[in-house]
Amino acid sequence: MGVGRRMKKQGPPEPLSEEHFANLKRKKGIPVDDTPAETAPHKKRRTIAAKKPEKNTKAAASAKLAARHANGSKKTAGASNNGVKSSKTKSKKAPAPESDSDEMMDDEFDVDASDLDDVIGSDDEMKLGSDFLGSDDDDDDDDSVYDSDQDAAASGKKEKFVFSDDEDEDEEDREEKLTAANIEGLSRKLDQQLAEEAEENEAEMRDDAMQTNIDGDKPQIFGDEEEEDDLAAKTKNLLAPDLQMLRTRITETIRVLEDFAELGEEGRDRSEYTNQLLKDFCAYYGYNEFLAEKLMNLFPPKEAFAFFEANESARPVVIRTNTLRTHRRDLAQALINRGVTLEPVGKWSKVGLQVFDSNVPLGATPEYLAGHYILQAASSFLPVMALCPQENERCLDMASAPGGKTTHMAALMKNTGVIFANDPSKARAKGLIGNIHRLGVRNTIVCNYDAREFPRVMGGFDRVLLDAPCSGTGVIAKDPSVKTNRDEKDFQQLPHLQKQLLLAAIDSVDHASKTGGYLVYSTCSVAVEENEQVVAYALSRRPNVRLVETGLPFGKEGFTSFMGKKFHPSLKMTRRYYPHLYNVDGFFVAKFQKIGPTPGNAVLANGKKDKDVTRNRDDVEGTVVDKTPIKTEKEEEEVDEFGGFDEQEDADYIERAKRNAMRRRGLDPKALKKGEKKEKKAQEPAEEKEAEKQEEKVEKKTETKPQEKAEKKAEAKPKEKSKKAKEVAKEEVKEVAPEKASKETSKEKPKEKKKDKVKTKK
Repeated sequence: MGVGRRMKKQGPPEPLSEEHFANLKRKKGIPVDDTPAETAPHKKRRTIAAKKPEKNTKAAASAKLAARHANGSKKTAGASNNGVKSSKTKSKKAPAPESDSDEMMDDEFDVDASDLDDVIGSDDEMKLGSDFLGSDDDDDDDDSVYDSDQDAAASGKKEKFVFSDDEDEDEEDREEKLTAANIEGLSRKLDQQLAEEAEENEAEMRDDAMQTNIDGDKPQIFGDEEEEDDLAAKTKNLLAPDLQMLRTRITETIRVLEDFAELGEEGRDRSEYTNQLLKDFCAYYGYNEFLAEKLMNLFPPKEAFAFFEANESARPVVIRTNTLRTHRRDLAQALINRGVTLEPVGKWSKVGLQVFDSNVPLGATPEYLAGHYILQAASSFLPVMALCPQENERCLDMASAPGGKTTHMAALMKNTGVIFANDPSKARAKGLIGNIHRLGVRNTIVCNYDAREFPRVMGGFDRVLLDAPCSGTGVIAKDPSVKTNRDEKDFQQLPHLQKQLLLAAIDSVDHASKTGGYLVYSTCSVAVEENEQVVAYALSRRPNVRLVETGLPFGKEGFTSFMGKKFHPSLKMTRRYYPHLYNVDGFFVAKFQKIGPTPGNAVLANGKKDKDVTRNRDDVEGTVVDKTPIKTEKEEEEVDEFGGFDEQEDADYIERAKRNAMRRRGLDPKALKKGEKKEKKAQEPAEEKEAEKQEEKVEKKTETKPQEKAEKKAEAKPKEKSKKAKEVAKEEVKEVAPEKASKETSKEKPKEKKKDKVKTKK
C-alpha cells in the first residue's frame, strides 16, 4: 500500500518521547525516575479528574499557621485584624497532567499491548500512590496560599459574611432592625447623632473664624492700582468682569465691615470699604450707582447682600382662589388631578395656593377660564386683608387695574354693597373689565377718572384702597429694567404724585361711616421717599386722620427715623415686606382711620384751597366745614341710591354714540341729521291736523245758541264802557289832588312865619 492521504497532509508522526512512556508507567503503578523530561506540546482531551481527599486535622492547621508566622508571610486581604473575613478564598491545587485514554493512544500511535508489556515489565508489587508527584502532600505544607476556611474549621466557629461597606464598622454600630420595642430608643439615638454633628460643624466654623481673625491673616480688599486700572478699563470697554473674584471680594468686605476694629486695614476708613462694596454691587448685579446706594442704605451690609441676591431669583407662582365660585380645597384637588404640584401659601392666607410645578399652563386651564382662580402675587393679598371690607359697604379702589385687589374685595363682601373700581388708563381698564366678568363679580362699577379729582366726582365712601403707582423697587425680580431705568428724577416726581393721591383718598372717605372710615395706602416699593415720607406728609396735612394697626400677622415695622430724618412714632404701625425675609415681593402697607371732617382751610390734592369752603367759612380761623350734605331720614329714604338722571345730557350722549357707530360702519353721520329733519317735517302737518281736531272738539262742547251769544256780547259792551268811565274819573281826581295840596301848604307857611315873629317880640 502506498502513503495515505493523512500521511500526505500531516506528515509522519513525531517520535514517541520518554514522557509518553512515563505516563504509561504511572498508570500501571510502576515507579518512574524523577528526572524531568522535555514534553512536546500536543492536543489533549479534557477528562474529569477525581476529587482528592483533603486533610482537615487540627494539627496540620496549627502547623501551617506556625510556619506562616515564622516565615513572616503576609495575610491575605480576606483575613482582617478583627477576625472578619472579607471574601472566601480557596487554595487552588496544581492540576495533574491529564492523560489520554488507552484507546486513543493505541489508535494514534499503533502500539500493541505486547510491546508495552516488554517495556514496562511485570512488577506488580511496586505501585505508586494516587499522585506520585506528591501534590497532596506538598499542598498541605505549601505556605504560599492561605485558606481562611481551614482556620474557621479548626476553631469550630462559623462567622457571618460581611460586605466591603461594613469593613470599618464595629458590630455595635450596625443598624438594628426597627421594631415597636426599640423605635423610641433608635429615634433617641438618631437625635443624639444629629446633635453631635451640629456641634462638630459649629466647632469647625469657630475654628475657621479664629483662623481668619489672626492678625497676619487679615483680608486684603484693596488691590494694587494697576488692578483697579484694569477693572476700570474693562468696565469702560463693556467687558465682562471676573464674577468669582467680585463675589469673594464682596463677602470679604462684608466680613470686614461687621468687625471693622479687628479686621480693618490700617490707614483705611470705613467709608472706603462701603464705597468699594457699592462698586462691587453695581458691577456684580448690574445696578446703576444711584439706585444701588439708595437700596444699600436701607439695610446693614450683610442684609443688603441678601436683598440683592434675592432680587436675582423669581418669587414663587401664587394663585388666589375665587371664593365666589369655589373653595380652596376643591380647587387644589382639581389642579392636582391635572398634574399641578402646589401647597397653601401660608397660614396667614385662606385663599392662596403656591405652585411649584405644572404640566399644564395655569392661564389656560378650564378652572381658570371658569373663574375659579386668578394669578396674583402673594404680596397683593396684604392691602385687601388690611382694608378688610365688610358686607353692604360702599368702597372705592382708586387704581384698580388689572383687578386682582378689586375682585378680592368683592369676594370678601360676597357680592354685596357696591365697589367703584377707578383707573385713569382706558387700555388697562379693558383687562379690569375682563377679570370682573370672568370671576363673576356683580357689585362693581368701573370708571375712568383722574384719581386726584375723585372727591369732586364722588365721595362719602366707607373704605378706600389706594395702591399707588411707584418706582417698582420691590419687584425687581419681575422687572429687571428697574436696575438701570430709575434715577433721581423719578424719586422726585413719583412721591409728589403719591402725596396728591393720598390726600384725595382721605377726602373721599366718610368719617361718619358706622362700619368704616378706613383707608389703606400701599406701594410695591421699598424706598422711604415713597412710603414713610408720603405717610408723614398726609398726617401733617390732614389732622383728621390717624394711623391704626394693619391687622396683618407678619411684616417688619416701618421706619421712625432714617438718614437723620425723624417721623411720627405711630409709623411703627406700618408694615414693610422684603423678598429675602418673607419670599414675597417688596411691599409697604399703611392703614388710616378718618376721625373727623376735613378742615376748611385744608389744601386739596391739587395744591389749591376749595373756593366754596373759603367763601362760606366764618371769620374765625380753624372752623371745620364738612363737605358731605346733611340729609333728613325721609330724604335719605326717598333719594334713589344712584342719584337723578339728566335727560338732556343722556340725549347728547346717545346722539354722539350713534354718530360714532355710523363712522365705524363707513356711513356719513350727517345723514342722520337729514333723516331727523325729514321726520320732523313729516310730523309737523300731522301735529297741526291733530291740534285742529282737538280745537273743534273743544268748540263743540262749548257751543251755545246764537241768541245767547248775542245777549252776552250786548251785556258785555255797556259794562266795559262803564268801567272805562270810572277809570278816567279816577285819573282826573288824582291829577287835581296834588295841586290843591300844594296851594294849602303855601298858605300855611306864611302863617307859621307870623307866629314865629310874635314869639320873638314877646
